[in-house]
Order: sequence, then structure tokens, then C-alpha cells
Amino acid sequence: MTAQRPRRPARSIATVALVVRDYDEAIEWYTGSLGFELVENTDLGGGKRWVTVSPPGGGTRLLLARAADAHQETRIGDQAGGRVFLFLETDDFARDHAALLGSGVRFHEAPRQEPYGTVAVFSDLYGNLWDLIEPARQACPSKV
Repeated sequence: MTAQRPRRPARSIATVALVVRDYDEAIEWYTGSLGFELVENTDLGGGKRWVTVSPPGGGTRLLLARAADAHQETRIGDQAGGRVFLFLETDDFARDHAALLGSGVRFHEAPRQEPYGTVAVFSDLYGNLWDLIEPARQACPSKV
């Protein structure tokens, strides 16, 4: 009889906080330009709101967190120190690249092929850098 290993808890990153200047302008950009869905917009009192958006079909949500003080305001648009911060994965790069261009999203480069997939860097309304990426399809290993 074999001993059973303890079951590991299931975990996932459900929400990532993104510091924004204004709730409403962020909602408009993420739902209008990126086509995200508004998941929740709850008034917490005192001018604070719990605002989450996500790509169509779900996945990790973004918490649009309005900067609460001068220090947080310095992080708007630079949450990753100038590096790509978030990765928007797609199953059809050409379709989504064209749609994003059509909605006014600013790309910093032409699409390029990398070993890991097709990718292009764009910025959000505050300047945070994102990758639009269609991962490379993994070839099925051949049976020998």
C-alpha cells in the first residue's frame, strides 16, 4: 500500500492592484480601449471604491486603486520601474492587435516573433507597459 501525499491547496493570483489617477477615467480606458469587463464598482465611503475589471471571459482581475497620497501618485504609470508590467495573452494576436490599434491603444513596436510567441509592447493610459502576446504553440512530442 502506498502512502498518500497531503493534497496541496489550489491557489491562483486572482487580483492585481493597479494604481490609477481617477476611477472613472481608468474604467473608461480599460473597458473601452482594452475591451475589459467591469466586474465590480462598489462605493466604500470616504471617496474610496472597490473597482475591478477583467478581460472578457474572466481570468486575473485588475483592482483599479486610486492613489491615496502623493507617494502613491508617483507610482502611477511606473509600477514596474519602466519594465513590462502586465501580459495580456490572446489566442489570436492579429485580431486583438488590430482591435486595440482601432481603439486607440498606443503600441511601442511592431509585432515580433519570439521563441515564446508573437508579441508587441503597448502602454496603458498612464504609461504602464504591457505585452500583448500569443504564446507559441507547443508541438506535440513525437512518439518513438
